[in-house]
Amino acid sequence: MRILVTAGPTREFIDPVRYISNSSTGYFGYKIAEEAARRGHKVVLITGTADLDPPIGVKTIPVVSAREMEAAVKGHFRRSDCLIMSAAVADYRPDKISRSKIKKGPGQMTLKLVRNPDILSWAGKSKGARVLVGFSVETGDVRKEALKKLRRKNADYIFATMVGAGPSPFGNKKIRVVCFGKKGEKEGLFSSKEKISSFILDKVEKR
Repeated sequence: MRILVTAGPTREFIDPVRYISNSSTGYFGYKIAEEAARRGHKVVLITGTADLDPPIGVKTIPVVSAREMEAAVKGHFRRSDCLIMSAAVADYRPDKISRSKIKKGPGQMTLKLVRNPDILSWAGKSKGARVLVGFSVETGDVRKEALKKLRRKNADYIFATMVGAGPSPFGNKKIRVVCFGKKGEKEGLFSSKEKISSFILDKVEKR
């Protein structure tokens, strides 16, 4: 099977030294890619900036911004059988990027943000027979938001976790997730990211 995995955060630059990002380390996505390669699949990993060694046996493509990740995904998606979208892609980016460092002024500064491309939605519309796996990090009703995302993005599985209820999904190597499937299945587990990666690949292979 040809598996495409995204991992890590995107960075949306404001000026040459400042950017908008998030707390993702990329560790989870790297472990998914590593497990897929260990099982003999052909794996491409598209990764935002992460302080991690590339998994052995995996073609790794580094990107920075959401638009760069979108271009890389679109370039490899049609040659893939499965997309596992574990990257923490920024929903918004600055409308304009200053070419020079913005100096501190006497008053406040207003930053105008515009929407980034929704890569998972694009993949859901273009997937055909491919398996599509998405992730959802929530602070509210996990079930409601995950099911909404599952339907709206036309994904086969959404793996959801909640910030503030147990270990953070960012940085911790052991987390709690709930898997929501397109056929109505729901499974929860609290385990290491290595074991959850194996669980995800089991689902993909059965699909």
